[in-house]
Amino acid sequence: MNTNTIQENDLLVVIIYTCAAFLLMATVLVLFYHFSRKKIVQHELEKRDLQISHQKDLLKATIITQEEERKRIAQDLHDDISSKLNIVSLNTHLLTASGLSENELAEITGHIIELTGKALENSRRIAHDLLPPVLEKFGLHAAIEELCHEFKSARQAEIHFMNKLPPFNMAEEETHLQVFRILQELLNNSFRHGKATTIHIVLDEVDGKRLCAYTDNGKGFDPSEMKNKKGLGMKNIESRIAILNGNLTFDSAVNRGVQVTFTF
Repeated sequence: MNTNTIQENDLLVVIIYTCAAFLLMATVLVLFYHFSRKKIVQHELEKRDLQISHQKDLLKATIITQEEERKRIAQDLHDDISSKLNIVSLNTHLLTASGLSENELAEITGHIIELTGKALENSRRIAHDLLPPVLEKFGLHAAIEELCHEFKSARQAEIHFMNKLPPFNMAEEETHLQVFRILQELLNNSFRHGKATTIHIVLDEVDGKRLCAYTDNGKGFDPSEMKNKKGLGMKNIESRIAILNGNLTFDSAVNRGVQVTFTF
């Protein structure tokens, strides 16, 4: 066998091994891409499932909150309004009785006037809880001021409200209502669970986003436990944040109050 033939054979072997190496590398790359892509797709599916599950939880919380609100309104209407109107009706029938003295007429009329006034007052309160008139007429700033005043008067607490935002657009009624309800829920939590005595609420704009910073000096909580024990109120807040397409952050520690920030 001559030298040229040997060299050709060696070259052929090198080419074969080189092709085999490239083929092996290509196979490894294809397999790597396949399994990597499969892992990414699986991760995306898991992420989507978590998002769907979270959205279901928020929807469920919203529905439960609405049902609880309906029950409360129905109870208020039955206990406060219906009961008083029934008594008014009975007293009205008494006025038709014959032989009543002037004192008896005056007493029955006084009862009717008193009960009618209380029924009107309670009906205004129920209507106010459903949709505060000041929110619809004067906007979010005035509604928050009134909300703070109501809690301050009822709880004998210090509530400081500061609005650094430009005048609100009255067309954003749905946004304003959600922000109002979130603050209403936060105030309820601060007093009912946190036993807070001082609260600060600041509306501001950072990096082109409107945000609300809420702090209290209440009992606070352990954030690690909060993740596993979200009450209805907290889920209600999260569902409203989702409606606003905003972000929500909590910061707290036991006996160190609560700091809440949300964008809207």
